[in-house]
Amino acid sequence: MASTMRAVDLNAYGGPEVLELVEVARPEPRADEVLVRISAAGVNPADWRIRSGEVRRFGEPPFTLGLDLSGTVEAVGPEVSRFRPGDHVFGVAFPPHGSYAEYAAVPETALALAPTALDLVHAAALPVTGLTAWQALVRTAQVREGQRVLVHAAAGGIGHLAVQIAKARGAYVVGTARSPHHAFLQDLGIDDVVDYTEADFAKRLSGIDIVIDPISGDYGPRSLEVLAPGGVLVDVRGTGPDRTALRTQAKARGLRLAELGFTPSGTDLEHIAALVDRHALRVAVEQVLPLEAAARAHASSESGRTRGKILLKVA
Repeated sequence: MASTMRAVDLNAYGGPEVLELVEVARPEPRADEVLVRISAAGVNPADWRIRSGEVRRFGEPPFTLGLDLSGTVEAVGPEVSRFRPGDHVFGVAFPPHGSYAEYAAVPETALALAPTALDLVHAAALPVTGLTAWQALVRTAQVREGQRVLVHAAAGGIGHLAVQIAKARGAYVVGTARSPHHAFLQDLGIDDVVDYTEADFAKRLSGIDIVIDPISGDYGPRSLEVLAPGGVLVDVRGTGPDRTALRTQAKARGLRLAELGFTPSGTDLEHIAALVDRHALRVAVEQVLPLEAAARAHASSESGRTRGKILLKVA
């Protein structure tokens, strides 16, 4: 293997134009890590929030962006037992050694074998959005058969997976989406769709047990209005001081507000892969672009008008 690799680095916070294709040192896996030769990397809203400086948990640039990845195991550390060279895997990397690169060294616990029913490139669309949807519905809200679930931005990266996961677990699922996306969502099995540009979901819906909200803003207070007693609103943009009033409102109504940021989990990825392999979960990919087009991918993602995911093909 070469000692260097191509990667997309962030050298200063700013717009998409700050992303630069560079040559950097290839990582070496630690004892509990897997070296993955990356086939593709997913583009997530979290990526451009990091790039813009809105999220600064990874310190100051320069560093390599990217969370989602799929690829082939190249080497493993001495403490790794679940994978071996040649395995096809998908999972999550983190800056400063992110997935917009030819290789990433990833903790064993953040990977799973890629679903066999999906090609390796498209598997990169699943980890972050799949984990977010799964953990919101299954681990946090404990969705069960017969419940009524509302998914906001239902045609988006998280939303379209949440719709299918909830349906697979026997829920009645309603989504909010613009009318051009209704046929797509109906094909995924959604039970009802509200065009938020023409109708106020808060006036049309009631008796909802679980709301999955990747939007925040005024969607939070309005979502509380549609929840049944004991219902839960899962805000998948994570925690923040701006949710204080919303937490107070939820508590006063006897409702629960859960603030969720996804957690890398090989176990949860295995559940997601199993759904894909039994054809209960499909992932929508709007664009597959070359690694060097990362800036264009970010601009498209930030438009808020994508259906499903944007991928950067690496290998």
